[in-house]
Amino acid sequence: MTETILVRGATLADGTRTDILVRAGVIAELGKAIFASADRLIDADGLIALPGLVDLHTHLREPGFEQSETVLTGSRAAAIGGFTAVHAMANTSPVADTAGVVEQVQALGVAAGYVTVRPIGAVTVGLEGRQLAEIGAMANSRARVRVFSDDGKCVSDALLMRRALEYVTTFGGVVAQHAQEPRLTEGAQMNEGTLSGELGLAGWPAVAEESIIARDVLLAQHVGARLHICHLSTAGSVDVVRWAKARGIAVTAEVTPHHLLLTEQLASGYDSRYKVNPPLRRDEDVHAVRAGLADGTIDIVATDHAPHPVEAKDCEWEAAAFGMVGLESALSVVQASVVDTGLLDWSDVARVFSRAPAAIGRLDGYDRGIAVGSPAEFTLYDASASRVFDTSRLRGKGLNSPYLETTLPGRVVATIHDGYATVLDGELVEADAVARFAAAAGAREAGVRNG
Repeated sequence: MTETILVRGATLADGTRTDILVRAGVIAELGKAIFASADRLIDADGLIALPGLVDLHTHLREPGFEQSETVLTGSRAAAIGGFTAVHAMANTSPVADTAGVVEQVQALGVAAGYVTVRPIGAVTVGLEGRQLAEIGAMANSRARVRVFSDDGKCVSDALLMRRALEYVTTFGGVVAQHAQEPRLTEGAQMNEGTLSGELGLAGWPAVAEESIIARDVLLAQHVGARLHICHLSTAGSVDVVRWAKARGIAVTAEVTPHHLLLTEQLASGYDSRYKVNPPLRRDEDVHAVRAGLADGTIDIVATDHAPHPVEAKDCEWEAAAFGMVGLESALSVVQASVVDTGLLDWSDVARVFSRAPAAIGRLDGYDRGIAVGSPAEFTLYDASASRVFDTSRLRGKGLNSPYLETTLPGRVVATIHDGYATVLDGELVEADAVARFAAAAGAREAGVRNG
């Protein structure tokens, strides 16, 4: 059973106004005044149609940390934020360092149904940084993993990092590095500078990030591998990546929505919602990462969605966990930080939030965006809306959003995934959604869209 959807009067990212006909899971027709019978009619007057958002950096916590998030609850959070695919980080328990665990995560994503869930494999066994994980087995598993990361921990051993980079070249994979020199950040709590001294919090120097990036781009150049930099946050890091790209090194980089908008000044009140890894940086860094995203030095936006139980954040700063939830608010924050400020237009957003992350993760079907014959993966967004962001907008388990009680622009009105509506009128489609999506996914070989 498939759903036929007719979207009337949507505005594409390039400003073109069109109807969109979805049939049998693909975009069957684009044009004005399409006349066709449909199971569902969506009035998209005044709405922007963006290709489905793809997150290359999501913490779904399952298996092992289901009190923080599950694949199902994280998938629901992603759908409400306009995402149609997410890449799940490996820091679970057990760690996603074997074929069995990544296949489990993928199966949970299929059962949840709201988005495509692609597992990311660990670089090292147990994220311990001592020996390489089963990279080949994960790459050849039913999950066909193409992105590997110890995110949350840096692969600080240069020889291990070199070996990982060499290994992934054999199948076109990529190593995504959490750039944090551990010896320079022992006990670190916030960005190192005048403010950290005033607050009495251990500083986290920018060079701890920049030095690892500099080392790794040289290693990637040496072995001819693809390297991806997770959650880049400093002006110096932008400079290093810009230099590497000018030399033709195969490096890509991501920035989070919160590093595009928020600064270290928010730590002044010791509100642990603003405690994150890497830490919020200076105004100068925020301007630099915005400029880097605008000029293409930074390739994508990724959420680093990191849910925690209330007790892990509702405590004194130094005892609190690092991390913020971000799936539900990401598109609004990007609008506020780089669209409404004139740095990016909606075509740029489609690139950095859909096509480019899909290309890095080897996720097929997103290269053409919203086009006839492409998979029906898109979101309808009201950029003219404005709302106070509160817990009613959160669909995952984590309530640790830095934007609570903040007025944010924009609103996801509908999300279409695999030819079905997962969100309508800003709310999740609940009725028999899980069974419907599971049945559709079961008709395809697992991992068919992961190249």
